[in-house]
Amino acid sequence: MNDDFVIEVSNLVKSFGDQTVLDGINLKVKRGETMVIMGGSGCGKSTLLRLMIGSLWPNEGSVKLFGKELSELDDEGLNEIRKQFGILFQSGALFNSMSVAENVALSMQEHTTLDQNIIDISVKIKLEQVGLREHADKYPAQISGGMKKRAGLARALSLDPKILFYDEPSAGLDPVTSAEIDQLILDLTKKLGVTSVVVTHEMDSAFTIADRMCMLDKGKVLMLDTRQAFGALRDHPTDRIDELDENHQLIRQFLRGDAEGPITKRKEESNYAEDLLGVPTTSFEAGPAIEPTRTVR
Repeated sequence: MNDDFVIEVSNLVKSFGDQTVLDGINLKVKRGETMVIMGGSGCGKSTLLRLMIGSLWPNEGSVKLFGKELSELDDEGLNEIRKQFGILFQSGALFNSMSVAENVALSMQEHTTLDQNIIDISVKIKLEQVGLREHADKYPAQISGGMKKRAGLARALSLDPKILFYDEPSAGLDPVTSAEIDQLILDLTKKLGVTSVVVTHEMDSAFTIADRMCMLDKGKVLMLDTRQAFGALRDHPTDRIDELDENHQLIRQFLRGDAEGPITKRKEESNYAEDLLGVPTTSFEAGPAIEPTRTVR
């Protein structure tokens, strides 16, 4: 393995039935960097994340973590790899029947031989890192959405991972809390030296935390470059838009959130009903949503 890269995705193809979600993805993530993966809904970014963590297998191509091909590992080997990364799920994914501290302790209890006293100390350290030590005994129902994200991050850190995966870390949060999560990601990356892969469509967050950025569209990589390069494209003058090709115009529209551009034209040119339902508009007839299962007398 090239020691500069901890994640290597090569010629990756993933299909579900007749639908190809990822079509020839190539992506390498450097040790210690924050890679932001972005794109519109349905572009394949969450599927790419699932392939990176080994919860899905590709139809073609490969995914390597720490130089090891995930699809070639047996269950024991895959479990060992998984101990080296942590995941912050979009909803936090805490166990509601456990306190915050118990959620964080679970991985250490399951995957280490540490004495419970050592685990308790480690839990306090992890919660302190995310600013939740004073809320250790609370249950998920007793804390806010932002605190759930922090608790989920503390749990992701419990085994001292080398890689952290974030699935929409700012989703559903107010602007101030979102900014706090962004700062927390930056602090953890700097202090712990972990590699971070962040899936998001929140542009303020992306430009705050990214070292490099990857833009997906229709299962393909449109652009993979530094945050500065994406920033230059976002700030490209409107009166010089014709200097950009269609792909770069599309990326610029996405980065700026403009109401007009290639993305809008694509939607206008598509037949919404046919695209949504898979049938021509003229053949669609409204009917009951649920067919009765018994005869009414």
